[in-house]
Amino acid sequence: MLRRYAISTLVLAAAVSGCSASAGSFEEISSTDAELTSSPDLIGLGILSGTGGDLATETSAPLENGVVGNLLGGIGSGLAYAGGKTFLAIPDRGPNAVPYNSAVDDTTSFIARFHKLNLKLKANRTTEALPYNVTATLKKTTLLSSTTPLVYGSGAGLGLGSGAPALNNKKAFYLTGRSDNFDPNQLSTFPNDARLDPESIRLSNDGASLFVSDEYGPYVYQFDRSSGKRLRAFSLPSHFAVPNLSAQGALEISGNVTGRVANKGMEGLAITPDGTTLIGAMQSPLIQDGGTNGRFTRLVSIDIASGATHEYAYELTNIGTASKPKYPTISDIVAVNAHQLLVDERDGKGLGDNSSAAFKKIHLVDLAGATEVSGISGDANLSGTAVPKSVFLDVVAVLGAHGIANTDIPAKLEGLAFGPDVTLAGASYHTLVLANDNDFIANVVDTNHPDGIDNPNKFFVFAIDPASLPGFVPQAFATEDDEGDD
Repeated sequence: MLRRYAISTLVLAAAVSGCSASAGSFEEISSTDAELTSSPDLIGLGILSGTGGDLATETSAPLENGVVGNLLGGIGSGLAYAGGKTFLAIPDRGPNAVPYNSAVDDTTSFIARFHKLNLKLKANRTTEALPYNVTATLKKTTLLSSTTPLVYGSGAGLGLGSGAPALNNKKAFYLTGRSDNFDPNQLSTFPNDARLDPESIRLSNDGASLFVSDEYGPYVYQFDRSSGKRLRAFSLPSHFAVPNLSAQGALEISGNVTGRVANKGMEGLAITPDGTTLIGAMQSPLIQDGGTNGRFTRLVSIDIASGATHEYAYELTNIGTASKPKYPTISDIVAVNAHQLLVDERDGKGLGDNSSAAFKKIHLVDLAGATEVSGISGDANLSGTAVPKSVFLDVVAVLGAHGIANTDIPAKLEGLAFGPDVTLAGASYHTLVLANDNDFIANVVDTNHPDGIDNPNKFFVFAIDPASLPGFVPQAFATEDDEGDD
């Protein structure tokens, strides 16, 4: 762990003119006793309050469940680095933790969006705390839409009105979290469905567009970064889709024998450093591969230029017993280089679940020489095909070593991104940022926290000794994004 340290000099990083993810530094401190003694290690923690609204004030009218339509929550569902101090964060389908209508799984017409954030690290002058204080600032909110009409639910028989947002106009049809916004005569991957449950976000190397993965389809969409307009829908193989659709996830699961499990679709998304390939991760195995009882979920590579796909098996860790196996899920992935990935594999335990976090580990995997499994299905048939993996970061252990109780570790640590390098005691380290999805619940009251506890949007910053990740290649951006850093 990081040793106790004394700051001797504080030096702000120089303005960055390079083009790679590690070209700049959050900030630089010079210290006689700040070096890492283990890697990776936690060096900073930042928060954004979950009680206020985001910058899309035009969506602030109450949703069907009474929650304001621009509540700033869930933004750690997906996190992407954009150069300088800039990150992009994306919330999922919206505040559906408030019960109001089980016929749509309590989903609402929350409009899909992404946020531009600045994360700034400043050296901590105390000797007991983490080396850095992290200041997170919301800079911009952009709504996601289609220029062509989408299919919205009518609300008929559900006790609801139409699922089409009032904000729609002839040039913008907004994607929302309402689970009934689909065409029942199409596969779940039909790109004109208006329902979207964003789970991961990555930026193109030219900085002009972004890629978003989704659980409903599963979909992978490309959007214009400036306007939020959809540019492209990538076609995934039909065996990822379900043919029988429902606004209720449980009915959708029981009504299908193939395809993704409802609410456990494409959770993670990576982009290779050269910007040519996307790699999506299914949260849980496909129904035909055993569903939530299966061992093997799928990683899907997508060639951005051609749309060609390849599939690889990822074996989930057994966190139960030999006789009663239980498997966690994948929340996000990030590319280390052209063939290695970090995979965020976790349980659903911790703050927000009224339980104690036990298994939240980031694994290093390698696709080099991996078996292509697009023509293979079934748990038994996938045995022996999985990509190799090893534990890179035990999140629960590291956070615990810094005094964070297992009951206070967020249940949903879902967004994963590399950041710029940082300097400690004259040595350079890579950074990795892990963010939470707080389910749009800003305060938690449960048996572990009977008096209540704040549950903001959080950003955990880890330092990585380059020797611990020798293959790391930063994503190469065409220009450095430092807009609004001041």
